[in-house]
Amino acid sequence: MTLDSIEDYGVDLDLGTHVVAGNAPIEVRATRASYKSPVVAKQYVNGKATRVLPKGLVTDFSGLGKFLHMTLTDASGKKVVDQDQSVCLNGDGSRTRPDAPATSPYPEGCSANPFTQGAVWGLQTGWSSNTFTGYGAPVKLAVGKYKATVTVNKAYRDFFKIGAYDGAVKLNVTVRQSEDCGHGVRGCFAGKKTAAAANSVTPKPNAARPTGKASVPKGPKPDLRPVPAWGIEVTPGEEGTPDAAKDFLQFSATVWNAGPSPLVLDGFRQQGKDLMDAYQYFYDANGKQVGYQNTGTMEWDAREGHNHWHFTDFARYSLLNSKQSEVVRSQKEAFCLAATDSIDYTVKNANWHPSNTDLHTACGNHGSLSVREVLDVGSGDTYVQSLPGQSFDVTDLPNGTYYVQVVANPENRLFESSSKNNVALREVVLGGTKHHRTVKVPPVGVINVP
Repeated sequence: MTLDSIEDYGVDLDLGTHVVAGNAPIEVRATRASYKSPVVAKQYVNGKATRVLPKGLVTDFSGLGKFLHMTLTDASGKKVVDQDQSVCLNGDGSRTRPDAPATSPYPEGCSANPFTQGAVWGLQTGWSSNTFTGYGAPVKLAVGKYKATVTVNKAYRDFFKIGAYDGAVKLNVTVRQSEDCGHGVRGCFAGKKTAAAANSVTPKPNAARPTGKASVPKGPKPDLRPVPAWGIEVTPGEEGTPDAAKDFLQFSATVWNAGPSPLVLDGFRQQGKDLMDAYQYFYDANGKQVGYQNTGTMEWDAREGHNHWHFTDFARYSLLNSKQSEVVRSQKEAFCLAATDSIDYTVKNANWHPSNTDLHTACGNHGSLSVREVLDVGSGDTYVQSLPGQSFDVTDLPNGTYYVQVVANPENRLFESSSKNNVALREVVLGGTKHHRTVKVPPVGVINVP
C-alpha cells in the first residue's frame, strides 16, 4: 500500500484491508434501552437474536469497537503505530465472489446521531467491508518504508470463531509526501456528501392531487419523536449585519419517526403562488395506500441556505426559563423533511435504505409544481440552528438555568400513532458577560454531548 502524507494533516491509515463474510451473513444489532443505559450488541441469525457480544466490545453506535489491532514498524524495526481500530460492517465494500447475492439488505455506514437508540450492522454473504471507517485520527509518519500488521483482536476472534490464518494480514507500506488531495484522502473532502446522500433518489409525488373522499383510516401511522437538542454553543451574530452586537444560542435538533408507518407528504402548488397544499398519505400493514388527508401547506423558502419547499408546523423550538416558561421562540417553524440521521433501525418496519437522504434532492426547486417529502421509519430529520433567525437571541437574558424545548408536530396537523412523546427538553446553563457568554450543557443520562 502507498499512503499519502498531507502537510498539516498527516496520514489516514487506510491500508486497503477488508473484512469478508464467508458462507453466511454476519449481522449485529446494537440498542440502548434508555439514555441512561449502556449499549448492548447482539448477533442475529435469520432475524433472531442468538448471542450477546461480550461486555465492553461495543460502547457506542460507530461500529464494532476495537475490532482490529494495527502496528507499523519503520525500516529500523521501531514500532511507530500501535493502536486498536473500530470497524463498521456497513462500510464501503462489495461482492468478493460471483456466487454472492447481488444486493445487500444492510444499511450504508455507521454514522450516528448523539441520541441514536438502535443500529443494524451487517455483511451479506460473500460481501466485504473496508476496515477503515474514516473516523480515526490521522497519524504523523515520516516519508519512507514500513511493515504493517493488522490483526482481529482476540475477543472478536473467539466470538466469531475466526481462525489464525483469516484473522491477520501483513502488508508493505510506503508513505509518500503529497501536496495534492489524492483519491481517498479524508482530510481533503470535508465538504463531501455521505454515500447515502450522493446516491439518494428523489421520491416521486403522485401525479395529481388526491381524489375521492379524504379519510384517516385505522391502522399504522407514523410516530414523531424529538430527541434532546445537541451541538449547543453560544456564538456572536454575523459581522456586518444588525445581529453583530448580539449573542445567539445555537443548537441542532432532530425529530425522528418511530413508526410503524412512514410519514409521506405530497405538496401540490397553488396556481401562481409560492405555496403548496400538503397532503398526508396513509398505508396499511402491507404498504398499500389506503387514505389521505389535507395537513396544511408547504411554502417556498428563498433565503440563503434554504431555497427549497418547507412543510409548515413540523416542529417548534423554544427556550424556557428555570420554571419552564417560554422566554424566546425560534423563528424556525417550517421544514424540508428528509432522512438525514439513523436513530433506531431496530424498530418495527424500519427502512434501512431511506431514499431521500439529501435536502437538495428531496425538497424541490422554485419551479416545482409538486414535491414529495418523506420521513421513513427509524430515521430522523436534523436541522442545525446556524442562522440567527433560527437560533435563540440570548443577548439580554440573565445568567442561569434554561431549557431548549423541541416539540414535534406542535399544531397536531399531522396524524400520528401517539402524540404523548412529542416534547424533548435539554438543560443549558448560561454564564459569562454580554458578548462573552458561556454555556454549560449537563449530560443526558450517559450521553455527555453538548
